[in-house]
Amino acid sequence: MPRKTTSATREAAHATPEERAALGKEARRGAPRSSHAEYRPSPHRPDPLTILEAQSATRVPELVPIRYARMTESPFRFYRGAAAIMASDLAATPRSGFTAQLCGDAHMLNFRLLASPERRLMFDINDFDETLPGPWEWDVKRLSASLVIAGRANGFDDVERADIVRSTVRSYREAMTRFAGMRTIDVWYAKIDSDRLESLAADRLRRRGQRNLARAMAKARTRDSLQAFAKVTETVDGRPVIAADPPLLVPIGDILPDVERTELERQFRALIRRYVRTLSSDRRTLLEEYRLADVARKVVGVGSVGTRCWIFLLLGRDDEDPLFLQAKEADTSVLAAHVGASMYRNQGERVVSGQRLMQAASDIFLGWERVDGIDGRKRDFYIRQLRDWKGIAMPERMRPKDMEAFGELCGVTLARAHARSGDRIAIAAYLGGGTSFDRALAQFAEAYADQNEHDHQALVDAVATGRLPAEEVPAS
Repeated sequence: MPRKTTSATREAAHATPEERAALGKEARRGAPRSSHAEYRPSPHRPDPLTILEAQSATRVPELVPIRYARMTESPFRFYRGAAAIMASDLAATPRSGFTAQLCGDAHMLNFRLLASPERRLMFDINDFDETLPGPWEWDVKRLSASLVIAGRANGFDDVERADIVRSTVRSYREAMTRFAGMRTIDVWYAKIDSDRLESLAADRLRRRGQRNLARAMAKARTRDSLQAFAKVTETVDGRPVIAADPPLLVPIGDILPDVERTELERQFRALIRRYVRTLSSDRRTLLEEYRLADVARKVVGVGSVGTRCWIFLLLGRDDEDPLFLQAKEADTSVLAAHVGASMYRNQGERVVSGQRLMQAASDIFLGWERVDGIDGRKRDFYIRQLRDWKGIAMPERMRPKDMEAFGELCGVTLARAHARSGDRIAIAAYLGGGTSFDRALAQFAEAYADQNEHDHQALVDAVATGRLPAEEVPAS
């Protein structure tokens, strides 16, 4: 159950704007904005490979080598899988003392195109596996470091990378100032939809960048259950089933013998019946129009590889009316060891609640459930559509000005997400109108990119010496 709101929390929320702004400015005494430039690993810094191994211990054993292989590919791929490592490092960095609901893994590729329930294309944060309340600075720092790491991969020089980070952080800071001056309900209505994207592109991107955005938006609109149906299913004995593409996509019938498979299928049907109770009544009615046709295990992402992820093929009016849902295992957030446990007992509910709080609009099928595995262990899951107009950035194709514009877009989006749950007035006052915080994070991001390269090399060496197994799998 959620923790109750304390009287201190209520008093802070109901203080006057002037009192909240004064708190923000006062916080500079304990944590000067320039202090955020610092990153020096502690002499007692945990071994990053030990952190990865601890995560792997709870994952599907045969999939763990795929995770390590993906993380060895480049420093950026390593960074995507190293949220737990960075959380440990961020815990030792300065804090203003103000918290917000965090994404927990706010690297640049977790900002992307997706669909609103009204079928409008949006730009928003997408991944909330690690979401928890915590220091708002941590999300900004993870985003900033990701831009430097991607910029280095593209061969951008020091000045270009610094410009990208400063522009991103300035965008966050200025957006937070705007949100601080807005009516509370208007903050919740704020969003970046396709019209706003096109307007921003016209102002910030050259023709090449505008064309790339238009193509990305058009492609995102094709990524839905119908596209997945055409790509990942085949017809067997006159009915559609999920086609095998091992080890990345394995139908349930290829994983377990008939008796165990039948039992697991029964559990999945029960999961869907129970999970619908976490949806609003209209969406429950919609989902009841579908029947479960097939189930498969799917490998997703980089950091998530090895967690249990299932996709469900559901059919509606007929066999040509598909809906794909994804049930993804939700474990304890990597932030929990540093900011405290979630107020939710079910980790799937933690993910869903954080996502609904931070996103301008969430998937209509977003919900959660707890299930008993065939091994007798209870596991939490969150459920959403497999594909719903999702489009991801391709940083390797970006020029410096393109990445700068993208970073600014991410900065605005992150500020809007934090403004919903954090004290936007105090945070804006803390940041102020100057560039001190912007410059500090440009320095921090470079220092942390150095650390990330060192950690990536440690993983490469561990694979080479046989300490950790790695199995490369060709993309399907």
